[in-house]
Amino acid sequence: MQAVLLTALAIWSALGGQTSSPPLLLAAVEDGPLLFVLPASREAAAEAFDRWRPLASGRGWTVAVLRAEAAVSDGSVGLIESALESVSRQVRVTAERVYLVGEGPGATAVFYVVSRRPDLWAAAAALGGTPRPAIETNRLFAANTSLAPVLWVPRADDPLAADLRARLRGAGYRLVDPAKAEMTAAELLDWLGQHRREPFPYRIDCETGNPVFARCYWASITRLDFDLRNDALPSSRVPPGSGASLALGGFGFDLSAPGPGVLVAWLPENYRGPLRLGDRIVAVAGRELADARAYVEFMERQTEERSTAVMLLREGRRMRIETRIVLPKREEVGTARLQAEYLPETRELFVISRGVAALQLTLPASWTPCRLNWNGLEAGTAEKPGCWELQHGGSARPCPR
Repeated sequence: MQAVLLTALAIWSALGGQTSSPPLLLAAVEDGPLLFVLPASREAAAEAFDRWRPLASGRGWTVAVLRAEAAVSDGSVGLIESALESVSRQVRVTAERVYLVGEGPGATAVFYVVSRRPDLWAAAAALGGTPRPAIETNRLFAANTSLAPVLWVPRADDPLAADLRARLRGAGYRLVDPAKAEMTAAELLDWLGQHRREPFPYRIDCETGNPVFARCYWASITRLDFDLRNDALPSSRVPPGSGASLALGGFGFDLSAPGPGVLVAWLPENYRGPLRLGDRIVAVAGRELADARAYVEFMERQTEERSTAVMLLREGRRMRIETRIVLPKREEVGTARLQAEYLPETRELFVISRGVAALQLTLPASWTPCRLNWNGLEAGTAEKPGCWELQHGGSARPCPR
């Protein structure tokens, strides 16, 4: 088994130079598992590649490291999808053994990426990071992780880890705790390597409010209709908090950093707001903040937008800034959920759905012919393998070519 190092420039060329910079670092091993890494930052990609490549390649795994910031966004999901497609054009990988690992901010993105496209991964691991930004999108659906476990190794000093774990598990998110507080890279690969993604799992369960992310393994929702209710399928959304923030522009802080107040540790490129690196937000709306956790707890209790004042500590001097408390505009308030199960003993396939007006099923030869049932109504028989189309209230028919 021979490892082949493909430079980022080679991958960029294979993509036709469609991006402003080479998106991937890749060490390819034919016909093996794939480890796809989201680094802590674009600048950290080379270091992450050098660290993961020897261990993974030595096991016969292909390693791909994304040379881009992985945000908690649908745009990042699309970028990762494109990157995986570029890998598949360069090297044959074992499709049922594709694993996702994120570090730091890349770990934060893992929670969201797996929920949006669970069918891409056998398992995933988040090293550090926090699921909170993914939860606050209002688009984190626990049902989607039923076949794609996520191992989270939080920072030892993360004061919110226990609460966030409970919130994820309460919604049914398939979160796995590490066997110990600190795992070696070899132990992490051992854990990932235990998992396989079935191309045609007997039972699937997915939820979405966006038709772009309507694929659910061998089923795809092709038309949403939120008026089609089904009380048997509640939402699996991980409930967000208030999502309240200060209208000061984006800024980052370390929850574990000591007070007083919130230490501004990161500002976006070309930031034009009133904050500076090293500022401390020590009071909001007249309330003194002991530390960053007190700030988070205060913002979580805000339920309405309003003008307010913020007190900063800058170079030993206190200064007052007028701003506003703002609330996010929630997306995907309405969702569709689809559960489907194939019973090999009786050669029947049962579909239960909410908010689904039409769907397509891609069935393997070993399942056909099989009878179809959708929300308790007979929907015909799929006589042969391939794509079958169902409309609400109608019978199945082969998908149009």
